[in-house]
Amino acid sequence: MKIAAAQTSVSPDITANGSAVGSIIAAAAASGVRVINFCEGSLSGYSKFQMLDPDDWRSFDWHKQEAELRAVADLCSDLRIFAVVGGAHRLAGDHPPHNSLYVFSDTGTLLTRCDKRFLSNSELGGWYSPGTAPITFDVDGYRFGCAICIESTFPEVFQEYANLGVDAVLFSSYGIAEYFRVVLRAHAGLNCIWIGGATPAQKAAKGPAGVIGPDGKWVTQCPAAPEPSLAIAVLNCDDPLYDIPLQRARPWRLRARQGDIYREKMVDDPRSENRSGY
Repeated sequence: MKIAAAQTSVSPDITANGSAVGSIIAAAAASGVRVINFCEGSLSGYSKFQMLDPDDWRSFDWHKQEAELRAVADLCSDLRIFAVVGGAHRLAGDHPPHNSLYVFSDTGTLLTRCDKRFLSNSELGGWYSPGTAPITFDVDGYRFGCAICIESTFPEVFQEYANLGVDAVLFSSYGIAEYFRVVLRAHAGLNCIWIGGATPAQKAAKGPAGVIGPDGKWVTQCPAAPEPSLAIAVLNCDDPLYDIPLQRARPWRLRARQGDIYREKMVDDPRSENRSGY
């Protein structure tokens, strides 16, 4: 099954963002892609930097974003493709919105929404409200999770997804800094999963969109240029290239984390308990 990480231009113009997202979805569908993910804020804009009044969400055009989200849903249905699109999610009262990823199915259904749980210090200062739980969804026998931006620096996010049985994590960020790229490769290799990383085109020079394999190596990357692009890779759990990470390391690490393989080998020996002798 083909997946893709998108690299699109993101601006304060929600309609323009929607057009950019739609164009890339169409290109991905034409290439046989089943699941595509876009960057953080790909539809809404990464609003603190792109709104006229960064401390007042009342100036944000929620109706326009909803119209564009519905257009994405319709396009997914028409082209039979799953899409993960970044946007703000409005909450009641004066609560700041979630920084979210909307997950659309190939029938146009809004399957679920991933809300960023580990917010940056800036985001906590009235910019966004933190999410509460991981999400997963299944496509053609493969299970996906989602993570956003600074969550790349929290190993527990990716280990949790591995424990939930995901085959791939769709990572969406407003820029993929060098240390993000380093830790994402580590998370992929340590948890034996694919990671698709999406970023805005204007941030591509510091780290383009791409897909990392379950061996921790890049499978493909977009050009590091400020232009719309797609990084397409094939998910195949039976690929001989990934026999060790998928067929050997992944099930063994699951058993290791559960601990039984160690507990049954533990010994009752005074020399084991004595840590002050040679």
